[in-house]
Amino acid sequence: MLVHELINTALPQLQPGDTVATALQLMSDFKLSHLPIVEEDRYLGLLSENDLLNIDNDRTNIENCKDDFAQVSVITGNHFLNAVNVANRFQTNIVPVITENREYLGSISGNELLSVLGNFSGANENGAMVVLEMEASKFSISEISRIVESDGASVLHLNIASRPDSTLLQVTIHLNKQEISVIVAAFERYGYAVYYYSGEEMFASEIDSNYKNLMNFLDI
Repeated sequence: MLVHELINTALPQLQPGDTVATALQLMSDFKLSHLPIVEEDRYLGLLSENDLLNIDNDRTNIENCKDDFAQVSVITGNHFLNAVNVANRFQTNIVPVITENREYLGSISGNELLSVLGNFSGANENGAMVVLEMEASKFSISEISRIVESDGASVLHLNIASRPDSTLLQVTIHLNKQEISVIVAAFERYGYAVYYYSGEEMFASEIDSNYKNLMNFLDI
């Protein structure tokens, strides 16, 4: 999905002649951390609520805050993940969308990005999840798929992330079934470290663990 498909033209924008008071009121009304500044359809930058709160006189015009205009935006033809990246890096819940010529087209809200990202990652689909940890050199999509498919399941989504505190990769696999005891056992048999899993197997595993603990207690 491209960012132009997510533009919300109803989100507010500021003109250079608007006052700090006006900007703060709009941010409060729309629950926004930033607002885009636009002059005759030309995008000038993004202004944060924190910067505005540092101004003593709320009758000051926005044009006097030019030094605080952040050059934060995405181009209309970008993939929506570019907008997610911008929102994360600049800690903003509104991302302006512009053309190559800096014409302002509208903005994308943080809530919309979160919703689209949830659909993109498969968070709204039913199925269990398995998180594996491994060295990057041992990562093989074909082997992971083969292990999953050996139990008649399919991979709905697969995400790879580096752990910041180690050299390991975390591979998150979203499956199309809930009962994954065979798959979890297969991953462990092939030497994969299973960091986390969900689904019916988790419930069964907890019952088995509780049963063993009870037996150990009765033996005392």
